[in-house]
Amino acid sequence: MNFLAHLYLSGKDENVMLGNFIADAVKGSHFKDYPDGVAKGILLHREIDHYTDNHPVFRRSKSRLSAKYGIFSGIIVDIYYDHFLARNWDDFAEEDLRGYVAAAYFILVRKFHLLPPRSKRILPFMVSQNWLVGYAQFDSLQRVFNGMSRRTNNISGMENAVSDLKADYDHFKDDFMEFFPQIIGHIGPFRSNLLSGISSDMHKP
Repeated sequence: MNFLAHLYLSGKDENVMLGNFIADAVKGSHFKDYPDGVAKGILLHREIDHYTDNHPVFRRSKSRLSAKYGIFSGIIVDIYYDHFLARNWDDFAEEDLRGYVAAAYFILVRKFHLLPPRSKRILPFMVSQNWLVGYAQFDSLQRVFNGMSRRTNNISGMENAVSDLKADYDHFKDDFMEFFPQIIGHIGPFRSNLLSGISSDMHKP
């Protein structure tokens, strides 16, 4: 799961959304350095990643790319799934995508002082280029993959990922539409238990 799906799965709590957004930049037990709600958002992010990485449908998606992209195949599928979430947003949410994303940006910018350095570098680009809405469009998706490829010194080949998505579009979409309701069903109760203090599951990155 990438940024859009992680935010969606956070629910309505602003601190949980913030924690979910910054989680990849917070390692090990350092989630304890943050306010309680933010810390729970980090733990929620880890559970989302754990569930996703071990799900047979997600693994099926990865298997279509693994021969070509190797260790980068999971990252690519994460972004593919955000593309399908953006494209099919109305199937999962009552609020318009642009309105939801604008509100999410507002929350993250308002809490900018709480972000770790890595997240502070990412957020201005995300907002100015409107990544979360742009995931729905191939040209914006291409810019994302081009940037990621440059950050891997072009060894990942991710600049070709949009072409591979188009070539097998229906299969990837079918995978997403099978998988996403299942992760919603899993994460909803997990999030409720986490926020009520019941869950102690702390998956580490």
